[in-house]
Amino acid sequence: MRSTRQVADPEDPALGHYSDPPVLVLASLANGPKHGHAMIEDIATLCGTRLGPGTLYGAIGRLEQQGWIEPLPPEDRRRPYRITPEGLRVLRAKLTTLHQFSNAGLKRLEEL
Repeated sequence: MRSTRQVADPEDPALGHYSDPPVLVLASLANGPKHGHAMIEDIATLCGTRLGPGTLYGAIGRLEQQGWIEPLPPEDRRRPYRITPEGLRVLRAKLTTLHQFSNAGLKRLEEL
């Protein structure tokens, strides 16, 4: 199960959150390798979304199949992952699209 915590005002249910688990995992790994729990905490800090283990590891599995992340040798009982060059390319493209969409939407709001 995925739970969320809104960054601006946790009491306001009208506020949304960003929830695209694969993009969140890629963004978390963009600044270095992490194991699952570290990704959960980093994503919560990054955007206020707390992924549950099932959601996180489902996204990790899909990203690994696509070649966008890869596992590293285990550290104790934890398995870290890192983003691949192809994963960086995909993340940059997705974030660029989101940035363009956000700018266009905010501009429309300014015109109201």
